[in-house]
Amino acid sequence: MITLLSGTNRPNSNTRKITAVVQGIYEKNGTPVRTLDLAGLPPEIFSPECYATKPASFEPFSRMVLDSDGLVVITPEYNGGMPGVLKYFIDMLPFPESFEGRPVCFIGLSAGIWGALRPVEHLQQIFGYRNAFIYPERVFIPGINNQLTPEGTIKNAEVFERLRSQAVGFTTFTGLFKNRIK
Repeated sequence: MITLLSGTNRPNSNTRKITAVVQGIYEKNGTPVRTLDLAGLPPEIFSPECYATKPASFEPFSRMVLDSDGLVVITPEYNGGMPGVLKYFIDMLPFPESFEGRPVCFIGLSAGIWGALRPVEHLQQIFGYRNAFIYPERVFIPGINNQLTPEGTIKNAEVFERLRSQAVGFTTFTGLFKNRIK
């Protein structure tokens, strides 16, 4: 099962729309997929005490990562970086088993011209530090406000093809490591 991590908790986000497009691509390819949406995080996870003891309500979110064969991180760019809630979520997950030997790939989107290059590169550093297996085909979607229809479909066939190509390749990549996840 591949887990799509929608990397923001912003209401009505473009990240969530891209996540839905990506989920449709995986489903059309017959790949088992599910979405982990940070908008659903339980409010109690943001208490400082959670660094020591996670609330039971966080377990389903942690379990989705731990049970996944691969993780697709879809991140917007906020002020030149990833959303704080995404980094906090990563920090709350069990160490080292959450990412140790787990295949991960990245999709970045932004209103600007670089398509979240900076947050994706920073996430690659974090996941590399955590010994994840990083899939090299990243997808950057610049000018996101002009890339989506009001219904949330992608206007640009080239962008859609890059997402489709990444999904096909990442599915194969995750299969290579399926028995190596710790």
